[in-house]
Amino acid sequence: MYDEKHQLARNRHLNGYQLAKLHTFEIAARQGSFVLAAEELAITPSAVSHRINNLEAELGFKLFQRFHRRIELTPEGERLFWVLKSSLSYLNQEILEIKSQELSGTLTIYSRPSIAQCWLVPKLADFDRQYPAISLNILTGNEMVNFHGAGIDLAIYFDDKTPEKLDCQHLMDESIVPVCSPEYAERHELFGNPANLRRCTLLHDRQAWSYDSDIGEWNTWAKHFDLEFAEGQRGMGFDRSDLAVIAAMNHVGIAMGRKKLVSKRLENNELIAPFPGMEMQCEQRYYISTLSDRQWPKINAFIQWLKAMADES
Repeated sequence: MYDEKHQLARNRHLNGYQLAKLHTFEIAARQGSFVLAAEELAITPSAVSHRINNLEAELGFKLFQRFHRRIELTPEGERLFWVLKSSLSYLNQEILEIKSQELSGTLTIYSRPSIAQCWLVPKLADFDRQYPAISLNILTGNEMVNFHGAGIDLAIYFDDKTPEKLDCQHLMDESIVPVCSPEYAERHELFGNPANLRRCTLLHDRQAWSYDSDIGEWNTWAKHFDLEFAEGQRGMGFDRSDLAVIAAMNHVGIAMGRKKLVSKRLENNELIAPFPGMEMQCEQRYYISTLSDRQWPKINAFIQWLKAMADES
């Protein structure tokens, strides 16, 4: 009689009634304990054990080895648990993608700190006005992030190289030009006299386009205009371009400014560019990176908005 029932169980297809028991099995397998599974399900350990016993009888094979005060998955239980985990992961991803088909929900943006501070954040009121149902999270850093591990939807970088295995789109070009406060320029007689840079403190972003680009922006600009710095030239390094600019505004020295990021400061005369005609186009550019399989409407909406803002800059 048992063998007959066992054979019937083997031939029976999974049904909706068993899904609840599979849920109990998934929790018990994940927790490695009927007691902890009972706590998560808010039922008694004996109820958990009863559900597992019934599921095993219906499936026709054992899911757990029972020992005193502990349980272990059988090989069949291990196999079923792996399938359940994979199925739940796939189901959660599908739910996430369905939700993301709407222009609503949360969008997580990663950006280099300087462009976030000087260009992106001041413009966000416009995006919020256009897409009130999308909630933005803005994260900053100088590293290339793992999109999956950090939960990033879109990143804005500044470099002459683009990361592999990501979908990258051009955002805007950039140029560099020395900038300082009017007071600093007057004190060091800089107006139209780039040779006087030799007596100045050069402010620079040490992570302009790599983890340690050091004084690379200044050297690239000086080579372009056939200039040389003094031996032992004074300098001050930062890990963000905007910090070098703030130091320049406070008369610490002269900074290598990125035109897109300092344009407002130049317009309101907080900064000046003391060397007319000595602006240099960068090889580096701003670009947008996303995962190639995430062509979601809310991500595309933000990308199109970014490009519209770049066109106005």
